[in-house]
Amino acid sequence: MKPAASSSRRANWLSWLLLLLSVAGFAAIWVLVSLYTEGQQSWMAALGALDVAWMLRLGGWRPGSIRAGLALIGTGLIVVLANWGITASHLGAALGLQPWESALKLGSQHAWTLAQLANGPADVAWIVLALVLAALTAR
Repeated sequence: MKPAASSSRRANWLSWLLLLLSVAGFAAIWVLVSLYTEGQQSWMAALGALDVAWMLRLGGWRPGSIRAGLALIGTGLIVVLANWGITASHLGAALGLQPWESALKLGSQHAWTLAQLANGPADVAWIVLALVLAALTAR
């Protein structure tokens, strides 16, 4: 009985790792697409929600409110990390810093102000749609 218990612990650990890689990887892709096209590209939030829901299913999370909640949290983290990265990259370019240097120096209040200026009503609609999509597809 011991091997089954240790393998379920390993799957749980790998499930968390898969979720973390999904969030960080998709946020990085969104930042790159945004920098390449020189726009916010908030429609990527909906794709991120689908990616998180898919990774939760692949990770073996049981259907239900916990998986839907994790999808909401994961999608929210994607949105925050991507907006932080986009803001830091644009600000860093203006100041002669690398994006990762600018991301470490960027304060939360300054990032919030710049994100509010960059995201319009359509961007907010895409983000809300992504959160709803995450909750529905991950159930």
